[in-house]
Amino acid sequence: MENVAAVREAVGPTVDILIEVHRRLAPRHAIHVANAIARYDPFWFEEPTPAENLDATAEVRQKISIPVVVGETLYTKHDFREVFDKRAADIINPDICNVGGILELKEIGAMAEAHAVAVAPHGNNSTAIGLAASLQVAAVMPNFIIFEHFAGWDRYTAELSPDPIVQVGGYLPLPEGPGIGMDLHEDALARYPFRGPRRTSLLHPGDERP
Repeated sequence: MENVAAVREAVGPTVDILIEVHRRLAPRHAIHVANAIARYDPFWFEEPTPAENLDATAEVRQKISIPVVVGETLYTKHDFREVFDKRAADIINPDICNVGGILELKEIGAMAEAHAVAVAPHGNNSTAIGLAASLQVAAVMPNFIIFEHFAGWDRYTAELSPDPIVQVGGYLPLPEGPGIGMDLHEDALARYPFRGPRRTSLLHPGDERP
């Protein structure tokens, strides 16, 4: 709470402050913190309680005045349907790389629109290609509110594309080329092969695990 007060004092009244709770609190503690920092006018209160307990999140939302955000760890439109049914969020932040791509993100956004919920696409996992795809979806969402951009990917974006997406004055330009608007240097892509674990469901007897 002291940190939020210090940030508000440092940036003044015109800069938005977004609070990331990262699913760490029980409802009573989340409510206490949110009500204590409400005077500093936070833009949102993200994932105050564990994502798998939407009843707890809904309880928090009912008892605080700061908009509640959930969604970065949800994966399908069926997961988000429960968010809307329980009225657990003012804003959702689905990640295009988690939910399964462009169409699923667009459909989740349309579901949110029908429930008067805003969409702030999550960009932490989206890398350079995911960023370009997410921006295309955001551009056709009437309930789009803000885009989360992880600046740490910028150096990869510049390496992977001749026309990298670069933030200017707090805004991300919409790519205008064909497809998702990004040409790629495939030789650069080859320097970053996927090294994650293989899905166990795809392993066959005798396959070696990585």
